[in-house]
Amino acid sequence: MNSTIRFMTADDKSCVMKMMREFYASPAVSTNGSDGIFSADIENCLNDSPYLEGYIFENSGDIQGYAMVAKSFSTEFGKPCIWIEDLYIRKEYRGQGIGRLFMDFIADKYPDCLLRLEVEEENETAIKLYRKSGFTPLPYTELKK
Repeated sequence: MNSTIRFMTADDKSCVMKMMREFYASPAVSTNGSDGIFSADIENCLNDSPYLEGYIFENSGDIQGYAMVAKSFSTEFGKPCIWIEDLYIRKEYRGQGIGRLFMDFIADKYPDCLLRLEVEEENETAIKLYRKSGFTPLPYTELKK
């Protein structure tokens, strides 16, 4: 598969919205989100936010999926942190190495950063990809307010 990775553009918005609805309605995500949240996320990817970047995976103009990464700093590890927030590959393109391509891309783009992500325990296929990419579990529960 000759997939390419590029930054998300305004022309991608409707396709990304559709993929986000599919992703957030799936068992891979524990929250449902909303169109308002999805739209805000996409707009932040498009408006030069220093915190969020959006990527598109495509082959010959055919969009295969998307990803979003957020930037922060980890005092626990003493370095900048890149959170892989969303990684969604459309069903017909799964198993073709696109996820691995993106993991390698992000690791190469941010070599001095800690890479973090969350995954549902039931998402065994994603866990295999993350482990093959060098990710290891952290021994604690994350909380939110």
